[in-house]
Amino acid sequence: MTTPTERAQRGKAARKRVPRSSHALWLPPVDRPDPVAVLERQGRDRLPELLPVRYGRMATSPFAFLRGAAAVMAADLASQPNTGLGVQLCGDAHLLNFGVYASPERVLLFDLNDFDETFPGPFEWDVKRLAASVAVAGRENGFPEPKVRGAVLAAAAAYRGSMRRLAALGELAVWYERIEAESVPAIARSARRRSRVESTLTRARRRTSLQALGKLTETVGGQPRIIQVPPLLEPAGAPDMASLRKIFSDYRSTLAEERRVLLDRYRFVDAARKVVGVGSVGTRCFIVLLLGRNGDDPLFLQIKEATKSVLEDHLPSGPYVHPGHRVVAGQRLLQAAGDIFLGWMTGPQGRAYYWRQLRDMKGSADVAGITPAGFVEYAGLCGTALARAHARSGDRIAIAGYLGTTDVFDRAVADFAQSYADQTVTDHAALGAAIAAGVVQAAPGV
Repeated sequence: MTTPTERAQRGKAARKRVPRSSHALWLPPVDRPDPVAVLERQGRDRLPELLPVRYGRMATSPFAFLRGAAAVMAADLASQPNTGLGVQLCGDAHLLNFGVYASPERVLLFDLNDFDETFPGPFEWDVKRLAASVAVAGRENGFPEPKVRGAVLAAAAAYRGSMRRLAALGELAVWYERIEAESVPAIARSARRRSRVESTLTRARRRTSLQALGKLTETVGGQPRIIQVPPLLEPAGAPDMASLRKIFSDYRSTLAEERRVLLDRYRFVDAARKVVGVGSVGTRCFIVLLLGRNGDDPLFLQIKEATKSVLEDHLPSGPYVHPGHRVVAGQRLLQAAGDIFLGWMTGPQGRAYYWRQLRDMKGSADVAGITPAGFVEYAGLCGTALARAHARSGDRIAIAGYLGTTDVFDRAVADFAQSYADQTVTDHAALGAAIAAGVVQAAPGV
């Protein structure tokens, strides 16, 4: 086993291959794939009737485009040299894929909360996606460019500082590291921002299966049934309902024994197809309503199709063949504490799925309504959370050695983010032109 000193030296040696300042550069390669063509290829195996919803949502703004264009950015990142310092990547670490959720002990944590694209790869890919999202969102909010750059610098500096702090800790200390959401109001620098954070946490605590029961169901024949809001929420047809009941038992087998006992205390009541997110629109997704001791004891689970990660075409093979297993294992590795109902299985036609709770006190920041100062703080919080996640799976000592004590990496990432924000505006315009020309169909306002 190598010593901490040797591991730090390995990180510093990576600077010779990829200098920290080189991360500043973004110039689209001459053979860069057309971004709309990338999205169309990604949509070939999705539900065609939902693709206009996806394009409509992505067309609303450059930030919405960035959220849905993880495949585009993955190809762009792969065109650049990488450090070779690997971690379990989130794969889609933009600002809105961080948020709060409840641990099994019912403590609200702040962490990454989307893992559809998780895959092993170079740590800086997640950092750059986070940084680009900060730049795009900041500009969209109308913040002055110095404030936008300051927020990107805050994210990168927080990542670097947190990774260096974690590099000095023991293995168990790093594994048990977490960000309790209750501590977030304390670090907000103004009473107004503290109040906004506390309001977000209050809303998150109310987002439970019981709240969802009142919002997502109606009583039909004395039984709760999931409401219809076409095309976003539609009843599962008889074939889908039969398949969901069948794969429910397969999903159960991927849970720990004690959680199977808990799940067995619920009965399957209803299911519906649900449209979620931006980039995920068109993948097969369902919600299932289960009831426990009575009608006031609900459990909503979400069953989401797991497909190939957008990173897989650009990196060596990962350890998991099953896409659902990849998502679940990646989430368990990256999050400080996980959903007790997280599981995976194969469904009809050999499609891979994973299961999780639909609502478990989940909440996210109102990035569009945040103040410039609050935006800087939030970007730093996301950088801190990302470093904690990476430190669990990668060589945190080597990464800290690469990053160093100065802000060379931070400034380079900020330069990249500003250039890539320009690229995102161009790509968003290309999607708008494709919609106007009828190349792709978009459903606005859905």
